[in-house]
Amino acid sequence: MSTTYIGAIDQGTTGTRFMAFDHDGEVVASAYGRHEQIRPEPGQVEHDPVEIWQTVERVVDRALTAAGIDADRLEALGVANQRETVVVWDPDTGNPAHNALVWQDRRTTDRAAARRDAGLTERIRETTGLVPDAYFTATKTEWLLDNADPLKLGQTRPRGVRERAADGELVMGTVDSWLVYNLTSEHVTDVTNASRTMLFDIHDCSWDPDLLEEFDVPKAMLPEVRPSSDPEPYGYTDPDGFLGAEVPVTGVLGDQQAALLGQACVDAGDAKNTYGTGAFYLTNTGEEAVASDSGLLTTVAYQFAGERPRYALEGATFSAGAAVEWLADVGFVDDTAETAALAASVEATGGVYVVPAFTGLGAPHWDGRARGTIVGMTRGTRKEHLVRAALEAIAYQTRDVTEAVAADTGDEPTLRVDGGAVRNDFLCQLQADIVQTPVVRPRVDETTALGAAYAAGLAVGYWDGVDDLRANWQLDRRFEPEMAADEADRRYGRWRDAVERAGGWARDEGG
Repeated sequence: MSTTYIGAIDQGTTGTRFMAFDHDGEVVASAYGRHEQIRPEPGQVEHDPVEIWQTVERVVDRALTAAGIDADRLEALGVANQRETVVVWDPDTGNPAHNALVWQDRRTTDRAAARRDAGLTERIRETTGLVPDAYFTATKTEWLLDNADPLKLGQTRPRGVRERAADGELVMGTVDSWLVYNLTSEHVTDVTNASRTMLFDIHDCSWDPDLLEEFDVPKAMLPEVRPSSDPEPYGYTDPDGFLGAEVPVTGVLGDQQAALLGQACVDAGDAKNTYGTGAFYLTNTGEEAVASDSGLLTTVAYQFAGERPRYALEGATFSAGAAVEWLADVGFVDDTAETAALAASVEATGGVYVVPAFTGLGAPHWDGRARGTIVGMTRGTRKEHLVRAALEAIAYQTRDVTEAVAADTGDEPTLRVDGGAVRNDFLCQLQADIVQTPVVRPRVDETTALGAAYAAGLAVGYWDGVDDLRANWQLDRRFEPEMAADEADRRYGRWRDAVERAGGWARDEGG
């Protein structure tokens, strides 16, 4: 019998990766492709859903072809996706009503603020585990229903987008739903992605009718919510489609929850931080949905079919890798790979702090009107100081979150890290120093794709249970704090001063 594998689509903010894994969790096929970042106005970020799907087709084909693996050797497919990004489309034609509004998009800041001003914060937090913010899907869906052009849907006699949505002729979903629809023609999502919409009761695991009414989102357009790992497939790929095989889709997770599973953080108290465009710290709280008093989010971590959901506390940092990419955008570096050497060429930042609040500040600050700020510059400031300050900002933002986690749970766990940025040894050591906790890096750092594969593979018996996940996890390197604790505290105190100066800068939706 031919060896079989589990495939995983990891659809992220800047691109899509496809990977296939074997029983040991080892990568046997991989390909990556980028897609365009569309910025119509300051503070607005969109993606073309059709381009995203075409990129998925391309990277899956490239990976399997390069590895010499036929698609019928995939026992199942898993999907991980950028969360909160929303698409509205016609399920009969597959035509999107508008570009996807990306999680970074701030055009609905005023709408979110209006809900806070109306005293809805606690109601939303108690039900959804979230806070009213433009980051989440609800206000984005509301905007699309009011502003999408019906002509884009290809109707010769177009009816209004909101009217068609109310009649069930248009559907919405986060990017996982869009991908599964294109893979299988089904309109579904999983509990982790539903929990990021600000429309979902994370305790009852159902769409909340009062919040649907508040955000004026018709229930008829919502996807069916399923467990993250389910032996009853979300659907099957079309054997006459691009894969040329009928493969079940049995695992779906938001990308950060997928990384939690990929890091084998399956016990209460386990924590990981994923460094991508943003940085996202999740700590598993088991079957208890722990409410935060410190600015963290309560979210669904994952759910296996037939079991209760597992929950997590999350600290979402909006700009991590984005801060490094900005250094290249403005010409401080030609290649982001240069940043570690440049940062290490100076012993400190010379008193400079960079607050990369390009799309506001997430946890624990939740300031949608904060904007990117540089403080402390003198005539002696060089680009090396600014590069180091941008990398240090990633570490400081993680400490913001870890202190909030410690306040809520009393735990200060060893931090498992993943994502492209953790290949940077300088950043990993800096993270250990600033947070004053050990940082451990796994051998397979693309844990988002691995987590999606685990969800799919557990559903079909490719892996027997979470003990297999623990056994597969292998250490690459452990970073111990080397900076004196009082020095780390001093630097962090100045970071807090810099954040205060960045707060509340934007006066309108655009920035």
